Formats: sequence, C-alpha cells, structure tokens
Amino acid sequence: MRMRQFFPVWLAVILVLLTSGCSRPQRQVVVYTAWDQIYSEPILKEYERRTGVRVLARYDVEAAKTSGLVQALLGQSGHTSCDVFWSNEVAQSCLLAERGVLEPYRSPNAQDIPATYRDPQDRWTGFAARLRVILYNRELVAAEEAPHSLLDLADPRWKGRCGMPYPLFGTSASQAAALFDRLGQPQAREFYRRVAENEVTLTDGNARLKDLIVSGQLAWGVVDTDDAHVAQLQGGPVVELVPDQEEGGLGAVLMPNSVMLLRGAPHSEEGRRLIDFLLSQEVEDQLAGSEAAQIPLHLKASSPRLAELRLMTIDWNRAAADWEPTMRYLQEIFTR
Repeated sequence: MRMRQFFPVWLAVILVLLTSGCSRPQRQVVVYTAWDQIYSEPILKEYERRTGVRVLARYDVEAAKTSGLVQALLGQSGHTSCDVFWSNEVAQSCLLAERGVLEPYRSPNAQDIPATYRDPQDRWTGFAARLRVILYNRELVAAEEAPHSLLDLADPRWKGRCGMPYPLFGTSASQAAALFDRLGQPQAREFYRRVAENEVTLTDGNARLKDLIVSGQLAWGVVDTDDAHVAQLQGGPVVELVPDQEEGGLGAVLMPNSVMLLRGAPHSEEGRRLIDFLLSQEVEDQLAGSEAAQIPLHLKASSPRLAELRLMTIDWNRAAADWEPTMRYLQEIFTR
C-alpha cells in the first residue's frame, strides 16, 4: 500500500529530473547598440521572434551616444561579454578595429553593399545611412539668408543663434573627425576654436537640438536627417538643407550605421546570424520606411538621392587614428 501511495510522487520526481537533464539552454546573442532604441529594439525583437534566439540588448543613452559603448568594449578587450556591436556611425568602428577587438566577418548580405561602406578587412560593415544636415527655422531665417555650410557655425552673423550637439559624442564627434580629416589638423582646430568663440549652443544630442530649433530658441543647427525628418513630420516650421553642395565645396557627411562581430564573442555563431539579419535589404527597407528615414546602401535599393549629392571624401581609418588627439582638443575648448 505504501509503495502504491508513493509511486506517483516518485514518478513525478523522476520525470522532472529527466526533463531538466535533457532540456537545452535557450540560444542567445548579446548586442550593444548605439542606434536609437525606438528604432533598433523592434528590429531586434523581430529577430528574436523569428529565430527563437534570445537577444540581450544594451542601449546607449543620447548624451553619450556611441562613445559610452565603445569605451565599454575597449575595457572588455580579451574577455568580452558582447557578441555584436551595432553602431550608429563608422569612425569609432574603425577605432575598435584598430585596437584589435573585432573579429573579421563578411556576411553574404554584404555583397551588395559598396566597398566604400565596408572595412577592407571585413571587421565592420556599413548599412542604412544618415546625412548631417542643416535644419533651420523658417520663421527666423529667410531662405535666401540660410546657412549653406557646416563652416557657417563659425560665421559671426550667427553668433549665439545656432547650435550643434557636443562634438565629443555620437555623430557630432564623427562629423568632427571627418572635418579634421578633410581640412587637416591646423585648419580644423582653427574652425572649432572660432565655433567656441561664436557662442554656439551645445546640446546633449540631436533630438534636443532639433527641439530648440522647432521652438524658435535657435535659428538653426546641424543634426542628423532622422531628427530633421521627425521635425518635419511633427509639423515644425523648419527646413532641411544638405550643406556644402556647391562646386568645390566640402560635400555632405554621410553617416552609415555599422555592425561588427567582437573578437572572443561568447556566442559568435549566433552573432554572425544576427549580423546577416541586420545587413539584409529587408532591414534597410524597414529603416528607410520608418520615421528615421534611413538611406539604403544596398545597390538594389540605393536611394537616387545619393547619386545626386556631393559627398565629403573621408578616410575613416585615418580619422580613427587621429581620434584621441582630436577629441582631446575638442574637450579642451568646449568643456573648459
């Protein structure tokens, strides 16, 4: 009788032990992303839904865009907990490559992306780009008087009336690195010194700067196209202008997202699969159709807009090599 009473209990215990012993841990991938959470999270959730792979994401904050995650990855060199880094620019991706923390990987979905937007050693791949543009308030600035160059930030006629995000973080820092590469150290240093003297308003990010322009607290500023697009969708009295398009001008700064595999990634195979997904034309199309209005880089879906624009020629590897002295100089003049 006692054996019969306890038999169901013992059977249940045995089944639990057998089940727990045979169950497989859920597959997972760890991704750090500097691209805005409002746009990146739905894409990562969709990948999780389709594959059953758990995506553990760490997002950056607006004030420390990209730089915070880059420093975290540099600090983890050799013992990283991250598999994939989804950056919102490429200058610091080159910095990570230079420091040896990236594992080369050429995704089959990268074949249709022009070599201009890929690392020659396949340590990072660019996709879904933005432009650095001028956004001005048309109630404060007449079209014929509007600024047409990034260099207008130093023009005395705009003293105290224009703005930019701190050039130490995110795409504003990458823009600075691009200008230092394009102009050369002496001319770029002189330009940013004049910007500081021109009482240019500095903000914690592009979104905050966009709001100041929409509200009329500033006449104009330099932001990313996604922020400019949102301002226009919201009905703000603003105009977007692509700078430096005249013959012989600097050209506009194109800022692709970039994605890369970390050296020593604990889930490297899952990391490669996530990279394949992010580099798919489907994801580029989704980002292009979102409020962020990203510019596709896949040749089959490339925006005609790119062919019509004069783009700045930038050696991102050289800009990355000069990153630390450039940032030290900018910190000195903008945070003293």
